[in-house]
Amino acid sequence: MILKGRVFKFGDDIDTDAIIPARYLSTSDPFVLKKHCMEDIDSTFSSKVAPGDIIVAGKNFGCGSSREHAPIAIKAAGVSCVIASSFARIFFRNSFNMGLAIFESDELASQVREGDILEVEVATGVIKDLVTGKAFKARGIPQFMQELIADGGLIEHIKKRGRL
Repeated sequence: MILKGRVFKFGDDIDTDAIIPARYLSTSDPFVLKKHCMEDIDSTFSSKVAPGDIIVAGKNFGCGSSREHAPIAIKAAGVSCVIASSFARIFFRNSFNMGLAIFESDELASQVREGDILEVEVATGVIKDLVTGKAFKARGIPQFMQELIADGGLIEHIKKRGRL
């Protein structure tokens, strides 16, 4: 699977409250959450992001409170994947459970620019910046995790296999 999209760039330590502010946690409706994704950092994010776009961030993306709402909001906004230097452990797990692809790449976060177009090979973790021509390497996503993403997350994956 290859993902391709425009970069929206964020810094270090983007916590779950910045991804989806706590004032919107009374719902888990993806339609509502996507309208407020990243709004405290960039109030225009939800109106600018297009299906397939990619978030690139620094270290410790998704830190803070453990909430599934954060990857739900990102995915509902149309983001195909998040690439960061590192992720908070619980956000990492919640992302795959919700069907959001994530990749760790130290060098990409510091070298890619807002608006660049990236192409991500999910299985191998090869990332190409189609604007600059640079290539980067992240860890690929194992086949089982690719299935979770393709199925829309853990619950849908289990349903699809008749186990729920």
